[in-house]
Amino acid sequence: MSAEPILENLLLKTRREFLGSTGLGLGGIAMASLLGNKAAAALSYDPTAPQLPRDTHFPAKAKRVIYLHMTGSPPILDLFDYKPELQKREGENCPDEYLKGKRFAFTSGVPKLMGTPHEFNRHGANGLWMSDAVPELSKLADDLTFIKSMTTDQFNHAPAELLLYTGSPRAGRPSMGSWVTYGLGSENQDLPGFVALISSGVQPNGGKNSFGSGFLPSVFQGVQCRSKGDPVLYVNDPKGMSRDLRRAGLDALNDLNRIQSEELGNAETITRMAQYEMAFRMQMSVPEVMDIAKEPKHVLEAYGAQPGATSLANNCLLARRLVEKGVRFVHLFDWGWDFHGTNPGEALGNGLRKKCATMDKPVAALIKDIKSRGLFDDTLIVWGGEFGRTPFREGRTAKSKNLGRDHFPDVYTMMLAGGGTKGGFVHGASDELGFRVAKDKVHVHDLQATILHLLGMDHERLTFKFQGRQYRLTDVHGKVVHEIIA
Repeated sequence: MSAEPILENLLLKTRREFLGSTGLGLGGIAMASLLGNKAAAALSYDPTAPQLPRDTHFPAKAKRVIYLHMTGSPPILDLFDYKPELQKREGENCPDEYLKGKRFAFTSGVPKLMGTPHEFNRHGANGLWMSDAVPELSKLADDLTFIKSMTTDQFNHAPAELLLYTGSPRAGRPSMGSWVTYGLGSENQDLPGFVALISSGVQPNGGKNSFGSGFLPSVFQGVQCRSKGDPVLYVNDPKGMSRDLRRAGLDALNDLNRIQSEELGNAETITRMAQYEMAFRMQMSVPEVMDIAKEPKHVLEAYGAQPGATSLANNCLLARRLVEKGVRFVHLFDWGWDFHGTNPGEALGNGLRKKCATMDKPVAALIKDIKSRGLFDDTLIVWGGEFGRTPFREGRTAKSKNLGRDHFPDVYTMMLAGGGTKGGFVHGASDELGFRVAKDKVHVHDLQATILHLLGMDHERLTFKFQGRQYRLTDVHGKVVHEIIA
């Protein structure tokens, strides 16, 4: 932004700019009169009501997204990608062809190949391999889609997470949820279009940038909600202020912002007014939707949720409640999946089994609950981490009783369900030892393009002009993985 917004605004008022904007405005009015308000809303978002629903580029498979991020990246070779050859070669030196020219976060020298301590079996009509660490999800194999040929460019947590969610390994770009709400708006004007829920007590590796709006208007950033204490920090009225007094104060503040907007021409001022109005409405709507104590006992038990607690189970139930109320994008971050094996809690045996117990039941319950409410077909559920884990022992744990794996960007697995994806389906594959993509490589930009496509948006057309050029979530990359779409 310019340091002199008034001068910048005046510079824009050229004859060419006036005629161009006037022509566009008249064209928009004409098209709106022919096609109705819905078509007009699709032309661009209204900064005074930025969350109004907007048309898609083409018919959508999904209307909403629940994205479950296992922060730290789970060991896929111990959950969903069975490698019998790796089991046979347990303890052998890692072949040089897989190490040459490679860097690893905590491993040097020649590490030992390592199979999984977990038992794998086939599940569902198509015989999908899944481990005994996820018994509840295994029962839903026919509803799941696995992409087993994912790859990324980053091998450290924060850059990899930012690349996955913002399209860039550096902070400052809008997150996926922000792009989605910028493109589609929301179906509920009394709740945020994009909500972030944090469990296990730790923020995402990319910090709030993982659900921030970057250079998009700030109204599209993820609103972090909590299942314990005030659902949203600072949304309640200050002590001693009534709702009527808050309304009067907000009206006065809007008048001042309106004057500033007319003087400076800064669109963010209008956005700020819309955010204040949203916060006022959220005072009534958010506490109601965040109160899981209103759920029947059998629902709480299915998820393993406990009112007043902070857990992935609670957040999975909250995600269902939020999308049911029309929230467009719900992003869950659960810390504790960085299985290096440096302590018993991060070990692949009982450590992974215990961690999976906090995830397997509630995620399976979420899928079943979404299905029972008729929302499965148009709700896209995505599960995964920011990269994979090595097929060999992490260097620091070579002589330890605790088994662990290092970071690995070359190939890993993502799981999807609902929202127009094929159930009981596997796309792509890693090689027999889990080191490389064997077929149908899918880059994180391809995953981004595919998610937007399922929501009815062309990733090349969903753009925002910033610093002189058009930006998009997929940067200058990305292709839709049509093979996973039903």
